[in-house]
Amino acid sequence: MDEMIKVIVCQLDNQTYGVDVQHVLSIEEMTSLTPVPKASEFIKGILYLRGDMIPVIDLKERLEIRGQKNASTQRIVIVMLDDVQAGFIVDAATDVIDIETSTIEEAPELLGSIDKTFIQGVAKRENDILILLDLVKVLNFEETNEVKQLEEDLSEAQETN
Repeated sequence: MDEMIKVIVCQLDNQTYGVDVQHVLSIEEMTSLTPVPKASEFIKGILYLRGDMIPVIDLKERLEIRGQKNASTQRIVIVMLDDVQAGFIVDAATDVIDIETSTIEEAPELLGSIDKTFIQGVAKRENDILILLDLVKVLNFEETNEVKQLEEDLSEAQETN
């Protein structure tokens, strides 16, 4: 029997993406975010959730995907990447599915404008192709450090209040 992985199916523009469920803590409805001055452009703000302050990243902006935003279906996927907690805005989070690892192939060279280092692989399904994102690599070293520093600053500010 083939090994299976569970993925959350997300939409970014008109393409279907998969995110390994091992990293996902929760999926939240889109809500207003507190802006963060001088943060990278794709960091849209801070979400206060169950006592935690979580930096939120627009995944479409980070992956340089152009397209319309549908505020009514947008979700924030809360993830833990190594020791960094962050939220990623997606156009929709629609399903949790099992994928046989044997169906996952290396991403082709020409996969739109998305940097291939962000892609774990491509899984062929009955009706479409699911691009599996490697969220650990979506943020480079400097960006991960920026998010970590933001988390630390927020924690300190929360403790002093």
